[in-house]
Amino acid sequence: MTLLEIIDQDLIKVPLEGNTKNEVIEELVDLLEKKGCLDDRADVLSQVYAREAMGSTGLEKGIAIPHAKSTGVKSTVLAVGIKPGGIDFNALDGNPSSIFFMILAPPSQSAQHIEILSEIAKATTSAAFCRVLSASRNAEEVLELFNEE
Repeated sequence: MTLLEIIDQDLIKVPLEGNTKNEVIEELVDLLEKKGCLDDRADVLSQVYAREAMGSTGLEKGIAIPHAKSTGVKSTVLAVGIKPGGIDFNALDGNPSSIFFMILAPPSQSAQHIEILSEIAKATTSAAFCRVLSASRNAEEVLELFNEE
């Protein structure tokens, strides 16, 4: 499974409306629920929050990758959100996070989960790419950037 195979324009939200870590997490879960990707929203949220309690998934360069394995999801899915100006996500570098990738996978799909994490890490190594991505105005622009990458 590749990033291009899993990214879906209906699961990209620009701009995110949430102003806190929990609001952004719930907003991304909402996208997945509306698309019919979830069997159990409560379990998904519980697993995402449990993962965050182990250590923030806010990385560096404005990127956060909240993720979890949950029986509440049908298959490996990805939701993407852009929050202009960013929010405090307890990132490793202490800076606000503005680019969010939520990855959810059933426990039986650990390999796909890790593949997507790895592809996101590769795609976001370029500071220029991250700047352009965080300036995206809509889902179409985000999708186009990944198709060009």
